[in-house]
Amino acid sequence: MIEQTIAQWHKLAMAADASGLADILADNVVFHSPVVHTPQEGKAITTMYLTAAFHTLNNEHFRYRREILQGSNAMLEFTTELDGILINGVDIIHIDDQGRIDDFKVMVRPLKAINKLHEMMRAMLESMAK
Repeated sequence: MIEQTIAQWHKLAMAADASGLADILADNVVFHSPVVHTPQEGKAITTMYLTAAFHTLNNEHFRYRREILQGSNAMLEFTTELDGILINGVDIIHIDDQGRIDDFKVMVRPLKAINKLHEMMRAMLESMAK
């Protein structure tokens, strides 16, 4: 089941298309941001963060480099570049019994990349809130 969910995720992520998130996110999904210290709970806020990430990270440099799928878990390593800063990150995803994502954690390195991502995500989230 994880294979189908991740295939849907890749399709949405590569197209930067947030419209399909409602179909693959569980209502009780928890999002763990690399820059926000508390877990963000619920479909609405997770959709907001992932939509902002699509618009911030998914540029001509964005690539998923490798993935590990096991049981209900997936680890997807990605790279991209923002304002000349190389970003290396990992999406750690868990799905529930219905094949919907119920836990989504993003980890990013190096520190310079985290700082740039924080700056750009904050601006994107602020513009989305208007």
